[in-house]
Amino acid sequence: MTGGGPHPFVETLTKLLATGRIDRRRFLRDSTLLGLSAAAAYGIADRLAGTQGSPAADTLAPGDLPRGGTLRVALRVPDLAHPHRYAWVEPEIARHVVPTLTRTGADSITRPHLLDSWEVSGDLRSWTLHLRREARWRKGGRLTAEQVAWNLRRVLDPQQASPVLGVMAPYMLDLVATGAVDENGDPVRVRGLWDANAIEILDTHSLRLNTLTPQIALPQHLQHGALGILDPQEDGVFGPGSNGTGGFELIEVEPGRGALLHAVEDYWLGDQPYLDAVEFIDLADDPEAAVAALAERKADLLYRVDFRDLEALEALDHVVIHETPSAATAVARMKVGEAPFDDARVRKALRLAIDCGRVLEVAHGGHGLPGEHHHVCPIQPDYAPLSAAARDLDAARALLAEAGHADGLKCEILVKDEPGWELAAIEEMQAQWKEAGIKVKIRKAPWSLYWELWNKVPFGFTSWAHDSLGSISLGLAYRSGAPWNESGYANPDFDRLLAAAEATLDLEARRGIMAEIEKLMQEDGPIVQPLWASVFAAHDRRVRGFRLHPSRALFLEEIGVEA
Repeated sequence: MTGGGPHPFVETLTKLLATGRIDRRRFLRDSTLLGLSAAAAYGIADRLAGTQGSPAADTLAPGDLPRGGTLRVALRVPDLAHPHRYAWVEPEIARHVVPTLTRTGADSITRPHLLDSWEVSGDLRSWTLHLRREARWRKGGRLTAEQVAWNLRRVLDPQQASPVLGVMAPYMLDLVATGAVDENGDPVRVRGLWDANAIEILDTHSLRLNTLTPQIALPQHLQHGALGILDPQEDGVFGPGSNGTGGFELIEVEPGRGALLHAVEDYWLGDQPYLDAVEFIDLADDPEAAVAALAERKADLLYRVDFRDLEALEALDHVVIHETPSAATAVARMKVGEAPFDDARVRKALRLAIDCGRVLEVAHGGHGLPGEHHHVCPIQPDYAPLSAAARDLDAARALLAEAGHADGLKCEILVKDEPGWELAAIEEMQAQWKEAGIKVKIRKAPWSLYWELWNKVPFGFTSWAHDSLGSISLGLAYRSGAPWNESGYANPDFDRLLAAAEATLDLEARRGIMAEIEKLMQEDGPIVQPLWASVFAAHDRRVRGFRLHPSRALFLEEIGVEA
């Protein structure tokens, strides 16, 4: 049971902040995860620092933004029909109709959204979620705990194959008895909620998640892009006219062309949204078309900007450019069940042959950080610093020889032709691999074809979005059986260490575990990771209130546009 307030460890965090043993950023992030409101957390941090700040530093105050008008956003428009299976940019359109329970802002603080607050038990195994009592559906009626529970049960149903399983399944699911027996008389077990009360409805506006194992990051998991809260009466299908609790209604959508949102009248959240409408324009992956659209004022906001277009955009007086560090990346991943990548020595040789700093400079103009081949970013709070991932051609050749490839290795890698930096990265890596006797043929594919093949080819270069915790990225991509585990990586030691990290409250202790994971990935993992890419966006100066989130998340109800 919970004690009706923030976790007791918040008091420890406050003492650590007061004595200078942790920084403000860590205090704000961890204390809010543990149930302290953002306003209270900022208040404590400001008091201890002798300053005054804003508890909502990632938003502008109401009244500062103009009202009315249509914002035109250049953004790919995919199929939006199945929100609980979203895997790409779909949430940047749909979240404004069917939002999530929580939101992680540009300051990396996770705040309630459809939730009003949460509480957590001392053992991190019982999370009580309180819904905002004013939250209501566009078509009428209050949001209820029963409706939220339906959404949670649905994304946790393995048959739905939701990417949410990658982060929540380890502590919400287990093998459970069906009551049937097989031909040998043994009980038949299937994967399902670990306990009948794993999702427990307390009253109309409160529910509790009781977890199989401790989990520190549950509030962040609730803002996953594939966990938009749907109206159960619509059976998980989404489209024009769908019900929602967000500030907008989806009016029309045509994948590959565009989508249109209209603001909801009498939105329950108050003065938001400021816009009358948002139009999404799909310009495919043509950066020249996107820059031209902004230059000619046919678009107001470019959701994604390639660093190679910065010079052209900087020449436009009416354009504002944003850059922010990010845990966005792309990894050359290998299927560990297919030769030659079933040999860990081959995988490590491919890593040792790469100069990550050189790839960053050539492919992304130095905008970002060099990779370390373990998919935990230095900007993520659970990152554990290791020695730099140095290139060692002699060691790479020796490992190849041990693995039976003394005369070299030949293979093929699939890569998207856009964004251009990914192809540039692979071309530079191709040249570096060749010096180690590894001849890699590049197979280019259009964006749409790549995502039909991404989890089928033995060797591919796959982009991954930013996550605010390294443990979240690792769970999505490399945990045994995770839906997005494209490499088929299944290492019991990795799974054990990741579960331990997710259950460890003290950040320094968690970093110790993460260091073990990072070393394991460098020795045995299925990826070559050359870089972390800073992300860019650009907009017309008429656009007000925009903040570039490291994950590129759009919160359009917080944006205005001047006439």
